[in-house]
Amino acid sequence: MELFSGLSDEFTRSFLAFSPSVALLRMVLAVLLGGALGLERKMHDRQAPLRLHMLISLAACLFTLIAFELIAEGRDGANSALRVDPLRLVAAVTSGVGFLAAGSVLNARSGVHGLTTGASMWLAGAIGLTCGTGRLVLALMSAGLALVVLMIVRKIAVAMGIEQKNAVTRNDPPPET
Repeated sequence: MELFSGLSDEFTRSFLAFSPSVALLRMVLAVLLGGALGLERKMHDRQAPLRLHMLISLAACLFTLIAFELIAEGRDGANSALRVDPLRLVAAVTSGVGFLAAGSVLNARSGVHGLTTGASMWLAGAIGLTCGTGRLVLALMSAGLALVVLMIVRKIAVAMGIEQKNAVTRNDPPPET
């Protein structure tokens, strides 16, 4: 019976910084906003698909929620040795997402491609962090601006001749050597 009591304690003490519904709201919004960026990339047949952006944003949000939980646990005195430095969280998420984004750039077969996709992946991580901190309006504004840049500014750049309409996609054949 002690086993079940211990398991019950684990699930009931899981949220110290905020309620489960607040955590869920933040994670759902992170997934939706990351998905909006991924959907735009997918619509243009780019390298990083919809689910990848969603997972990056969710992971960044979760790391942020975990940091808040650890801070709250440290305030309760349960772990007085806990060091609190939220900027380390931002640095760690930025570094991890940067690694994934670099992979999308290096994956190209001819020349440098995938930079916009890499940047959108990096932004999905930032949006996830923003959702995790509860700055939901800021997350919505940044996702909205990102979609303007990805969809509308691209059309303007194509019309001005700055970008090609259909740049290299993942379905292009390898270059001849």
